[in-house]
Amino acid sequence: MPTDTTTVPRSRTPRRWPDEPAQGGWYTEAEEAAVREVMADSQPWRIGWRGKDRVAAFENAFQNRAGARYAVAFNGGGTALEMVLKCLDIRPGDEVISCALNFVGTHLPVIHQGGNLVLAEPDPLTLNLDPVDVEHRLTSRTRAILVTHWNGLAADLRPFLALAERHPNPHHGPPAVIVDAARACGGTTPSGLPVGAEGWATIFSFETKKLMTTFGQGGMVTTDNPVLADRLRRLRTYGLSQEWGTNQQLTKIQAAVGLTQLGRLDEMNAARVVRSHQRTRLLEGIRHLTLPPVLHGGQHVYYRYNLLVPGSWAGAGRDALMELLADEYGLGSIINDPPTYASHDYIRAHVAGQACPRAEWLAARLLCPCFHPLITEDDEREICAAIREATARVARSFDV
Repeated sequence: MPTDTTTVPRSRTPRRWPDEPAQGGWYTEAEEAAVREVMADSQPWRIGWRGKDRVAAFENAFQNRAGARYAVAFNGGGTALEMVLKCLDIRPGDEVISCALNFVGTHLPVIHQGGNLVLAEPDPLTLNLDPVDVEHRLTSRTRAILVTHWNGLAADLRPFLALAERHPNPHHGPPAVIVDAARACGGTTPSGLPVGAEGWATIFSFETKKLMTTFGQGGMVTTDNPVLADRLRRLRTYGLSQEWGTNQQLTKIQAAVGLTQLGRLDEMNAARVVRSHQRTRLLEGIRHLTLPPVLHGGQHVYYRYNLLVPGSWAGAGRDALMELLADEYGLGSIINDPPTYASHDYIRAHVAGQACPRAEWLAARLLCPCFHPLITEDDEREICAAIREATARVARSFDV
């Protein structure tokens, strides 16, 4: 077991490391130069801020990076998912299956579009949607399977694509496999394909905490379906005089920064992977903590660094560990994510009567200490020493 003799500072002063970083990627002189160029280019009153060409350049680069035929930019990942679901033309009684462990923004658009949200259990190892449990929940009313690449670990989409083929909707054919890749941009799935290359549609977010960001908000949809891509372009631009639509366009300056961030995405993700592997080495051998799995095939980009405490600590023990880390070691952490029905009243009311016991049990054991690739090596050693020492202290109270 690796040892580390770093002295852990103990203080109730403000946290040295916040609950979560305010920004996932980071900007360099390249992004600043892109902003200056767009500012200068947009000043003439005959040109202004219309961003068609720059947005198209960003979309083209993104679809090539993701291995998809089309990419459609939006002003946010949430609005992008909303419009993808709208393209299903959901009718009363239509069902969308999704993992209970999720960000609420994945489930709210399903409800808003009139779908019945059907919650399913996570896989106990990856915490991604469990295809075995999904198969039990498929019905003749299933319109879509909404798979989230949870916290940067890309799910294997092949089982879900096979399930959709084996269980077609009697009126619409195979359920659409829709992928929420907000936390996995630049990753690779276990099939060896880039995140964004599989499924009916894949949604990306460029919100401030994501792996790359376009001034704090932005989104993208990738797809191989030309009909879907065409309709998404209409919906984001007032329907282009053909149907209902609204304004959900990415701005010129966001597209310029996004193109630069995309060029640096591999660099930023590689730094994230290096730092996460260092954390794993420093935490190895703590018998009370389950570390993120290292799986063969696919690329985990570690949007968050997940820890699971023992089942006997579920709830109270996990909470005690989080409080101790914050109060005495200055290390913040979050529960990312509990079942959405446990954290959002609107979702709870919509799915009344549904429960996912495995998801609840895993969420009660879950904590995600502050993690970012720009945390220094010395700070990372202090963080891991704090986790090691705090876990040992909690164990004295909760071990039976």
